[in-house]
This record gives sequence, structure tokens and C-alpha cells, in this order.
Amino acid sequence: MLRIFCIGPRISLITAVCFVVLCATFASVQTPGDKSKQAQARAEALYAEGMSALRKQDLAGAQAAFEKLIRVAPRSPEAHNSLGWVLLNQGQVDPAVTQFRSAIRLKPDFPQAHLNLANALSQRRDFAEAESEAHEAVRLAPKDSETHRTLGRVLSLRGDLPSAISEMQTAVAIEPQRPDLHDDLGSLLEQETKTDESVAQFTEALRIQPEFPSALLHLGIVRWQQKSFAEAHDLLARASKAIPGNAQAHYYFGRVLEEEKQPDQAADELKQAVTLQPDFADAQQSLGLLLQRRGDTPGAIAAFRHVVQQHPDDADAHNNLGLATLQSGDAASAIPEFEAAIRLHPDDAGYIENLGTAYLQKADFDSAIAQFQAAMKIAAQDATAHYDLGLALKLKDRLPDAVAEFHKAAELAPDQPDIHYTLGVTLWQMGQFAEAETELRAATKAKADYSEAYYTLGTVLKQDGKLEDAASALRKAIELDPGLVGAHTNLAAILRQQGNTAAADAESQRARDLFKQSNRLQGATFNTNSGNKLLQAGDLDGAISQFRSAINLEPDYAPAHRRLAEALQRKGEKTEAEEEFRKAAELARTKP
Repeated sequence: MLRIFCIGPRISLITAVCFVVLCATFASVQTPGDKSKQAQARAEALYAEGMSALRKQDLAGAQAAFEKLIRVAPRSPEAHNSLGWVLLNQGQVDPAVTQFRSAIRLKPDFPQAHLNLANALSQRRDFAEAESEAHEAVRLAPKDSETHRTLGRVLSLRGDLPSAISEMQTAVAIEPQRPDLHDDLGSLLEQETKTDESVAQFTEALRIQPEFPSALLHLGIVRWQQKSFAEAHDLLARASKAIPGNAQAHYYFGRVLEEEKQPDQAADELKQAVTLQPDFADAQQSLGLLLQRRGDTPGAIAAFRHVVQQHPDDADAHNNLGLATLQSGDAASAIPEFEAAIRLHPDDAGYIENLGTAYLQKADFDSAIAQFQAAMKIAAQDATAHYDLGLALKLKDRLPDAVAEFHKAAELAPDQPDIHYTLGVTLWQMGQFAEAETELRAATKAKADYSEAYYTLGTVLKQDGKLEDAASALRKAIELDPGLVGAHTNLAAILRQQGNTAAADAESQRARDLFKQSNRLQGATFNTNSGNKLLQAGDLDGAISQFRSAINLEPDYAPAHRRLAEALQRKGEKTEAEEEFRKAAELARTKP
């Protein structure tokens, strides 16, 4: 169930309802004590002025007119009700309550004032009195759909969904051609997880008015939840176009685009959502995770930091920020975030392991070991904790202890190739070639395209004198990853030992060529990282220059093209930015 399905006031719709109410009571503006035709004319003119301002969505102008109206006709309940409504829709809840109470005091059987007071009290979270006022509005106007609708909203806020649904069904029965009532009823039914019934109501709303924005949004969300992504895409694209200032529409459209593997477009929609509503934590978190997957670590950090600022008691938010910060290489800044997460949830082994990983990155191996051991007290059967502890012990040169932890991790997760690989490397370092060979072969069995494991296996076999097997493993490594310089070098050495000089020379030449290419890639990576820092600092021209330098060194380096596109987009050079996004996407597809 999603929070989007809450029922709340909708200004444009209430405006229409208010016009009906005020127009119907126009003649009653005159108060009993007014005997002056001039005063009556003045009151009518002010009333018309206020209504005209409302039609133009000029709430400030309407407020000024209705305030003057009250000075001319202080005992007019309609004047107080009108001013209260305008104040309420400007967020001035307490003054609005005062005006609605004045209207009711002057006219106790005034259903619209009771209805508006119920809405105002709901915004003050005074739900008990709001329900009382809404009930009174229904008693006074049982055939008015808006009174039942308001009562339904209040009841939903009090958690009484069955009664809320009943009231909204009554409202729909009174005015079945109002799409907003069907949409509200659908929202309540969705909160009760009556999805088929909610879909029927959203669909009816769209039958009545095919581009009704909130029904497009709500039905689109349901279809997204149901993984009907094509229909969800259509509905949410229309919703975000119909209500471009609605953060929810952009957020859910972005989520659908993520599912459709369109990360660039998804990021644009999520960025739009957080621009419209910076405190939209779910959107910030989704944006952060998406940017993290795309390699935009600075952008991910910024998004996660927003979430932490808004929700300092959210352990996951601190953990996400810590992971992104750790990914950027800043372990020192990541550690306080993991510590904050652990303070909030001290029994979460995952948070503790992440803190250990941060210490590991800082080369504080003793602290890392302590954290991994603490995590295992909570989750003794956690293979990752044993593996991470093994890494820390290995880096402390406690190889036998490390091997024991790696073996435990392999028992718990036998299908994890990295555990077998690292265990194999450690055994190799200890001179245990046969055992190393066994683990490295286990790694290639668990992951058939594990080029690094084949390369290391070939190296171990070469040192163990098994030249034919070594050559076979190295050729497999090169087949999987032709850019492994060391594999070519080692294969060349084996071929030379076997007397195949020509083939050995060819492998050596290939290794030299790859080494030169590696240097170009290192330069491109350095320039791209420099550009990222300049982009983060707001130096667009400097960043663009660095990204272009990276591309000159390595034209097929996708990250440089993507970051150049983002910098050009921020500078307003949309055409060139689109071309760079296209190049980056093509390179990402051809060179995963």
C-alpha cells in the first residue's frame, strides 16, 4: 500500500464546489442591521470582487476583498465562511478556523461552514472534532455529495476505512458523474487492498474524464505495482504531462522507467521530483540508488544526504549515505554514518559489517577485525562476515587464520566464486599449490566467465610446473578478457619454455600494446575523476575540458562521454548533450 493513496484536499476541485455554495447564497450577504442600500451595494460588489479573484486563482486578492466584505457586513455568515475558505487554502489554518466558527455562530445550520471547519480541523490533526463537524454537515445536507466526501476523508484519517468507504460510496451515488469522487473512492479501496475494486473506480473516473490527472496517477501506480509496465508508462507519462508540478507523478514515472531499463530518462524524472519537492525522501533515495548504480557517486551522496537531513532517525538512510561515501573512497566520512545507523539499530549485523569494511578501506585492520567479529556474534552463519573477517586477517598477514575464515565462508556459501578465488590466492601465497588449484577451479566452476580466476589458476599451474594446464587456463582467461596483460605475458613465457618462439613473440607484443593502452585508460580515468570534482564544485567549463581530454585519450571510455553529457546538459547545450548520452549508452552496451 502506498502513501500516495491518502485522501486530501484538492484546491481546484474545492474551488468549483465553493463557487456553487457562494453563488447560491449571494443574496444573503446583507446582514439584518443593514438598512442602507449603499452598504448592500458595496457588500455585493466586494463579494463579486472576491469571487472574480477566486476564478483567477488569486487567493490574496480574494482575501483582501472578503476582509473588506466582513467590515461592511460583519454579521454575514457567508462572508466569514468565504474568508475562512481562502485563508485555509493559503495555509492559514488557525485564522480560517476562527472564521468558520464565526460563520457557524451566526448561522448554526450552515452545512458548508461545518464542512469547511471539518477540513480545517483535519489539517490541525484535531480529527475527533473534525469528525463531529463533518457529521453535522451530513445531517444538515444529507443529499450533498461534498458533505459525505468530507466525512469520508476525516474517517480515513482516523483509520476507520470501512466507514470512510461507505461515506464515499454515498457521495458517488449522489453524483456519479464526478470523476474526483470515483478517484477518492478508488484511493480508499486501495488503502483497504481491494485492488480490483479500486481499479474499477479509477477506470470509471477516466471514462468520465479521460485525462483526469489524479486518476491517471493512481491507476498508473497500481499498474506499476502489478508490474504492468507498459500500461503504467502510458498512464504516468500522461499524468506527469497533465500535472507537471506534481512530484509524485514524476517520481512514479521515473520508477517505471527504471523497470524499463531506461536509466537516463528515469534519472531525469526523479531529479524533477526532488526539484519540485526537495523533502520527498523516497524520491531522493531512489535517485541516490539509481545514480549510484550509474557510477555518479557525488550525485548519489547528495541525494542520500538529503534523506539523512530529513530523517535523521532513519538507519537505512545513514547506511546508504555511508555506502555511497565509502564508494567514493572517503572511508573517514563513511564511518560516522555507519556508526549512526548502528546506534539506531545496534543488532543489525549488516550495518556493523559495513563499518568494518570502512575500517578495512582505511587500513585500520584491528578495528575492522573487531567489527566483523561483532557482526558474527549476531549472525554467526553470515558468509559475508566470515569472508570480510578473512580479508582483514589476510591483510594483517595472519594467513592461517584468514584461511580458516575463508573455509567457513565457503561452507556457508559454496556457490560464491569470490570466496573460492580469495581462498585460492591465499593458499597460493602460503605455497599450497594443490589446494590453491582446487579453490581456483571451484571459482571458475561457480562463475564460468571469471577471467581473473583463470588467469590466477594459470599462474599457479605454471609455478607448479604444469605447463600444458597452465597454458590452457591462460588461453581461457584471454578468451574471456583479451585485455589481461599479465595473462599474455605468462602465456608468452610458457610458449617460450615449450620452444614456440613465434607464438611467444606474438603474445609478448600483444602484452606491450595492451600496456600502452592501459596507460591511456589510466589517463582518461584520471581526467574524468578530475572533471567530476570540478563538476561537483560548479565549474562547468573546467569539467567539460577535463572530460574532453579524457575522450581524446580514450575515445571509447563511456564514463567520460556520460559525464560530459551531464555537464553539457547543465550548461544548456542540449543537442551536444543528447549526442554524448547516445554515445555513452552505445559504449555501455558494447563494452559492459
